Amino acid sequence: MSDRRTLRLLLEYDGAAFSGWAAQPSLRTVETVVHEAFRQLFPELERIAVAGRTDAGVHASGQVISLVAVDGPPDDRVVRAANAVLPRDVAVLDCAVVAHDFHARFSARSRTYEYRLLRSSAPSPLRAARTLHWPMRLDGALLTACADAIIGEHEFRAFTPTETEHRSFRRQVFQASFEQRADELVFVIEADALLRHMVRTLVGTMLEVAGGLRTLADFLELVDGAERSRAGITAPPHALCLVRVAYSETPEKLQLNQS
Repeated sequence: MSDRRTLRLLLEYDGAAFSGWAAQPSLRTVETVVHEAFRQLFPELERIAVAGRTDAGVHASGQVISLVAVDGPPDDRVVRAANAVLPRDVAVLDCAVVAHDFHARFSARSRTYEYRLLRSSAPSPLRAARTLHWPMRLDGALLTACADAIIGEHEFRAFTPTETEHRSFRRQVFQASFEQRADELVFVIEADALLRHMVRTLVGTMLEVAGGLRTLADFLELVDGAERSRAGITAPPHALCLVRVAYSETPEKLQLNQS
C-alpha cells in the first residue's frame, strides 16, 4: 500500500544565481531545481506549492513549500535525503507532515521580508552580496513616518511594474519598520501577500523621501493607488530576503525567524 502524505518544508536559498522562484524555459530557477531534486526522492511527486514567489536575485531564509508525496524516504530522513541531491545554494531546513488540505500559499497568513542597508561610510566586500551599501544622509524620522503610513490595507499599484499579472493591488500590511542592527538599517515588512517588486520599490521610494529627494506628502499619496510612474526607484534585489511565513496553526519550529 502506497504511503501518500502531505509535507511542509522550510527552505533556505541564495537567490544570486537564480532567475527567481517560478519555472521559466531555459532559465535556472529555484522551482525547477527543487522539483528536479524531489522527483528523485518521490517519483510520483505532484506539483510543488510555494508560499512566496521570490524575484530574480532575492534570497530566502524562511521559504515554505508543500507537496504531496507518495512513498519515498521516511519523514525523519526527508531533510537529509533532499539536501543530498539539492545544489549548494538551496537547502531544506525542516520537514513536517501536515493535513492533506494544507497548501503553502493559500494556507499562509502572512509573509515577512527584510531589506538590509549597510550604513557604514566604507563598503563591506564580505557583506556586499546581502546588503545595499547606503552611506548617504537619511532622515530617520521620515523613514519611520513612511513605514507607519503603509501599515493597514492600501492600494499599492504604484509599487509594482505597470505590466503585471496582478488583478488586485490591495494588500494588508501588518507591520512595517526600520530597525537599526549595529551598522545595518533593516526594513522589516509583514503583509498578507506582496506584489512583484513591491518591497524593493517601497524601499527605493522611502530612501528618496528620507534623502530629501521627494516629500512625505508625495509618498502618502502613492499608497492611495497612484500609478507606478509616480513612485521612486526599485532597489536592487540582492539585499532582500524572505525570512518568515506564518500560518494559523504552524509547529513552533517552522515559525522561527531564520534570519
